[in-house]
Amino acid sequence: MKLGRVASPDGVAFVAVEGEPGQETAREIAEHPFGTPTFTGRSWQLSQTRILAPILATKIIAIGKNYAAHAAEMGGEAPADPVIFMKPNTSIIGPEAPIVRPPSSERVDYEGEFAIVIGRPCKDVPAAKAGEVILGYTVANDVTARDQQQHDGQWTRGKGYDTFCPLGPWIVTDFDPSDVQIKTELDGEVKQSSRTSLMLHSVGEIVEWVSRVMTLLPGDVILTGTPEGIGPMTAGQRVSVSVEGIGTLSNPVVDK
Repeated sequence: MKLGRVASPDGVAFVAVEGEPGQETAREIAEHPFGTPTFTGRSWQLSQTRILAPILATKIIAIGKNYAAHAAEMGGEAPADPVIFMKPNTSIIGPEAPIVRPPSSERVDYEGEFAIVIGRPCKDVPAAKAGEVILGYTVANDVTARDQQQHDGQWTRGKGYDTFCPLGPWIVTDFDPSDVQIKTELDGEVKQSSRTSLMLHSVGEIVEWVSRVMTLLPGDVILTGTPEGIGPMTAGQRVSVSVEGIGTLSNPVVDK
């Protein structure tokens, strides 16, 4: 199932997206998409709606340097354990919403990522049972003010600006995350191309590690790390992140 969130002629709603590409229908979900969704009976052509970020997360947890080649391009070795950092939920935007470069930064980078969405409250989840607490998976862009990340020595400011966490276009359930392509394009030119099978820490291992530290809540998002090929974006460009079997998340870039 594809679970999304749209602005329809009747307001904002969670939906199930059904049908062939270009002819999709958005069926309105009553209340929320967790558990077994129930439907209101209302639906719209997806093309008649505006696709929003598929979830409003309580928190966004991200994993740093989870691809060896990316760790190398950042000038370091791959960490033995997952490195956790966080982004505020106010950084979330949906497809086609502009990424806004702050005037205080001279370099803002794209970082295409594969993202986990949690489906129920959980703590201390064994890796083998991670699938039981996951709602599904989506596409993300861990936008980073690279100069500020390097200047500060920690990552909160450089990764925390409003608009710095595009998500979407939807959450796909019943999905095997073990070996799918992740690709980032800037103005149509491929900048990142890798596979989730090259992650140093698997989805199960990540959920186990993070849930040892903090309780995870329905809708929480975990970004699983970016592959090599990161680079800067400038105003007027467009960045698109694709995950095989899920879809493409595309956003224009503007200056504030």
